Amino acid sequence: MSEAPLYDVAEGPAGGRAFWLTTADGVRLRVGLWTHVGAHGTVLLLPGRTEYVEKYGRAAGDLRARGFTTLVIDWRGQGLADRALDDPMGGHVGDFAEYQLDFDEMLGFARAQGLPEPYYLMAHSMGGCIGLRALMRGAPVKAAAFSAPMWGILIAAWMRPMALALTTASRWFKFDDRYAPGTGAKSYVLTADFTGNSLTTDAEMWDYMRKQALAHPELGLGGPSLGWLKAALTECHALSLLPSPTVPTVTALGAQEKIVDTAPIHARMAIWPEGRLDLYPGSEHEILMERAASRSRFFDTSTELYLKHR
Repeated sequence: MSEAPLYDVAEGPAGGRAFWLTTADGVRLRVGLWTHVGAHGTVLLLPGRTEYVEKYGRAAGDLRARGFTTLVIDWRGQGLADRALDDPMGGHVGDFAEYQLDFDEMLGFARAQGLPEPYYLMAHSMGGCIGLRALMRGAPVKAAAFSAPMWGILIAAWMRPMALALTTASRWFKFDDRYAPGTGAKSYVLTADFTGNSLTTDAEMWDYMRKQALAHPELGLGGPSLGWLKAALTECHALSLLPSPTVPTVTALGAQEKIVDTAPIHARMAIWPEGRLDLYPGSEHEILMERAASRSRFFDTSTELYLKHR
């Protein structure tokens, strides 16, 4: 383990640091850490696809204000972590089990550094898929908060058989490193306009994300590969067949969600023991990057749940 860069575009609390970690299969990752003296515990924050440590600097500030240490990860293939393809903008993974190696390394770092316990989970989008699997594997967290978890891939029903056929063929014929249809090498926040975007209704938070992408393009990521899509479809289906873990949880979902499939979220939360689904009227995909009222509601609700389970 050694120190890694942590760019000031994070706008996180004072004293933030980043570190390099190496997984069991030899992939270099980065974690960002914002500690808090006398913390109630440590939040393991799991970002979504395309995201990176700096994007959650402000979130670390919100969590510190509520008494928590925050540890964030760059998953393999994004942020400053090792990328699998020659094209660094292509988001690729062969199997979602690889992300569990990343989570295990993150958890091992938290333990080795003696970060304050209990540990809690906060997971967004793809991080919600990885986090759910980690909970099912027995991750030692007391409670979990999810934001628009990717428990299903949003594909029109009539297109789903074609997507499965294409992604499966891409493995057989070794073109799974190609971009999934309709995606490419450019970062969404640098190509989309704020008006009509699918991430947030908050112009200031949109600018926060754009400024980071412009200042440090090496953090950015384009569309997913066919291999990633195949792995994601496989993992979401596998998770759907398993019962929810007995970990108290709250899940936030914007009423204007357009990125992930919402049906599996409603279905799972309807039967999750000690689980609750909160809908956010007027909000898009990224509750943690939404308007101040929505962000405050999410952090208040999440940390209240954490404090009930110490």
